[in-house]
Amino acid sequence: MLDFLQAHWLDMLTTVLGLAYILLEYHASIWLWAVGFAMQSLGIVLYYQKGLYADCGMEFYYLAMTVYGYLHWIKSSGHDGKSSGSDGKSKKERPVTHFPARLALIWLFVTLTVWGVLYWFLSTYTDSSVPLADSFTTSLSFVGIWALARKYLEQWLIWIVVDVVTCILYYYKDIPFKGSLYALYVVIAIFGYRKWRKMMQEA
Repeated sequence: MLDFLQAHWLDMLTTVLGLAYILLEYHASIWLWAVGFAMQSLGIVLYYQKGLYADCGMEFYYLAMTVYGYLHWIKSSGHDGKSSGSDGKSKKERPVTHFPARLALIWLFVTLTVWGVLYWFLSTYTDSSVPLADSFTTSLSFVGIWALARKYLEQWLIWIVVDVVTCILYYYKDIPFKGSLYALYVVIAIFGYRKWRKMMQEA
C-alpha cells in the first residue's frame, strides 16, 4: 500500500485539485483560476515523469492563461470589476457568451498547425510512445483554455473532446486516478454546457 501511495501520490493530489477545478468551473466561480494554478504547477512534474512531454509543456501555457483568465474574469463589462451594491458585493460579472464565428477558422488553423508541429517534435526528438494523442489533446487544449478565459459557452464542447481522448490516454500511461477524473470531466462538461447556456439565456 505504501509503495502504491509513493508511486501515485502526485496523481492523486492533482486529481483532487482537478475535481475542485471542474466543480468551480461548473459554477463559473473565479476561484477556479487559483486552484488551476496549483494543479498545473504540480502537473508539470507529473507529466514529465510519465513522459507526456506535450502535456508537460502545455502546463506552462496553462499557467500563463490562468493569470490571463483571472484578470479577464474580474473585469465586468464596461467596469473595472469594483462596482458594488449596498451590500458591498459585485453586481456585475462577465457574462457567458458564444464563441465568435469569425474566430472559428482562425482557431481551427492554429489547432491543426500546433498539432502537426507537436507531433513532428515528439516523434523526432522525444521517446514519447503516444505522440499522436499527446499532441492532439495539447493542441486542442490551447483553444479550450483560451475560450474558458473568455467565458465562451462552447468551451465545454471543446473540453468534452479533450477529456474523452485524455481519459483513454492516461489509463494507457498508468495515471489511473487522473484518467478516472477525466471520465468524470466528460459528464460534468455535459452538464456544465447546459448550465452555462441557461445562465447565458437568463442574462
